Amino acid sequence: MDVFIEKLDVKDAEDLYKFELENRTLFEEMVPTRGDDYYNPAIFKKRHKSLLEEQVQGGSYFYLIKDKDSSILGRINLVDIDKFQKIGHLGYRVGQAYTGKGIANKALKLLLETITDKEINQIKAKTTANNIASQKVLEKNGFDRVATSDEEFEMNGQNFNFVYYTLSIRG
Repeated sequence: MDVFIEKLDVKDAEDLYKFELENRTLFEEMVPTRGDDYYNPAIFKKRHKSLLEEQVQGGSYFYLIKDKDSSILGRINLVDIDKFQKIGHLGYRVGQAYTGKGIANKALKLLLETITDKEINQIKAKTTANNIASQKVLEKNGFDRVATSDEEFEMNGQNFNFVYYTLSIRG
């Protein structure tokens, strides 16, 4: 499946809201919940606007993963960019209908190609220890596993640890 990434835009709010709502159960199985407020339409619109403002300021880059028909397959973001240390933090999620099809892998490759002109030397990522698919995506794209948290957190009645990764781009 051909995919591309496109910077988040004001026009994406409605489709993105539907995507998040349709995939909430899957996402909350793999990562801590964003909370019920996130799915309130009015609050979602405010948060969307806030993300767009953050993107304009250069503190984060938010992308949608889309197919040739411009349907949203997922999201991939580089956030909390420290411009002094030139470090960004990666996050991504792929909708349930598209998991296991290499979408996250392709999107991450595209993101890494896209940010070559940005002032970023290192990308950090974390995933839950149970999210083997995400770990494979990171490792296929050159990320090094650097640590597993000793601290556990509870999610859906189970205890989990975070696994941390880094990718040095240059320097």
